[in-house]
Amino acid sequence: MAKNLSSIAKLKKIKYFLISFVDLFGVLRSKLVPAQAISEMQKNGAGFAGFATWLDMTPADTDMFAIPDPDSLIQLPWNKEVGWLASDLWMGGKPVKASPRVMLKNQIEKLSKKDLVMKSGVECEYFLISPDGSKIADERDTQSKPCYDQSALMRRYDLIKEICDSMIELGWNPYQNDHEDANGQFEMNWDYSDCLTTADRHTFFKFMVKSLAEKHGLRATFMPKPFQNLTGNGCHAHISLWKDKQNKFLETGDRLGLSKTAYNFLGGIMKLAQPLAAFFNPTVNSYRRINAPPTKSGASWSPSSISYSGNNRTHMIRVPDPGRFELRLMDGSSNPYLLQAGVIAAGLDGLNNRTDPGEPLTCNMYTDYKNYSHLKKLPDEIEESIKELEDNKELKEAFGEDVINSYIKLKKEELDEFNRQESFNKKDPITEWERKNTLDC
Repeated sequence: MAKNLSSIAKLKKIKYFLISFVDLFGVLRSKLVPAQAISEMQKNGAGFAGFATWLDMTPADTDMFAIPDPDSLIQLPWNKEVGWLASDLWMGGKPVKASPRVMLKNQIEKLSKKDLVMKSGVECEYFLISPDGSKIADERDTQSKPCYDQSALMRRYDLIKEICDSMIELGWNPYQNDHEDANGQFEMNWDYSDCLTTADRHTFFKFMVKSLAEKHGLRATFMPKPFQNLTGNGCHAHISLWKDKQNKFLETGDRLGLSKTAYNFLGGIMKLAQPLAAFFNPTVNSYRRINAPPTKSGASWSPSSISYSGNNRTHMIRVPDPGRFELRLMDGSSNPYLLQAGVIAAGLDGLNNRTDPGEPLTCNMYTDYKNYSHLKKLPDEIEESIKELEDNKELKEAFGEDVINSYIKLKKEELDEFNRQESFNKKDPITEWERKNTLDC
């Protein structure tokens, strides 16, 4: 039986609810609903005009309705009067197929037909910057190798503590916080869960970090590459498949600790990595991070070739422990729901076709890439990834051709806007258009 949000509001003293959804470009959209109206909203949803968001609709289309998922409820730790709800979009009595949370739920359903559940965790890197977005906020954070710098971390103790305390309160089980490889860059890790819960939490985490940073007079950005000479913001995902309480990726007799199921799933992701980049690296700015030259710290920490390895961070996929793998392709602008949906869709293709990923590599791919010219390369700019997606039959079959075409249409419109004002070259400075359109991704 569904949870009664009106009763929960009285019990938890919630006065308002944010009924939220994420559009195709990953923008979090919401309506603020007083608790006295939540019963009606739980039943019929909050109305939105789809054309006013990044969804492929027109002003003539009827209203779409965001029906909240009561299981997703998060009471804002910094403002307990407000409860946040993830929602599914409906129109004309049917789910909106080209809405990201629905796209993910459809992939979860396909996976469930194999009696499998995907569990995942994400590593969301972000920068703390000045309110105008022009520089990192901590002028003393200047080391050439600042990763794990205790002093720089503790200068942001008040903010990091508040974010981590919030996750503890919410039951996410955060387990470490650190200063990352770039000056002004941080990462906070919490426990993995089923992939829908992870996507909802990923969405809320970005909102929470930005909100609490503002409270402390700062600005947080998940932009893939906000500073030319510094490491970009990745959003690595750790993946495993489960049947009940059994990890179907785990094989103790294998040298990497992976089962045949894991290798086939991994192989599907490698096979479709080029078109998946349109989901996982969805902005113009994303392509300053992948295929990037070394940064101030000495490495980009992002992939360029489609390869996998053991515990080796120079490859697109690494296997840090038995029973799971880490996909390092995604960046901070990736849509939390399309991230998880894309992994399942590609992995399912790998399972269905028993795709062999080949042998793992042990080389330093950053220095030895010339020795592996046979490997497929990741797209060098967003036009390439969009073209790969446009030509890919597997992802069109997985999500529906109309859904993929809608995504491509909107992305091409965005690219047309960029190209009317700017041109893209990795060696040139980051454009004003990129900053304006991606700093708050």
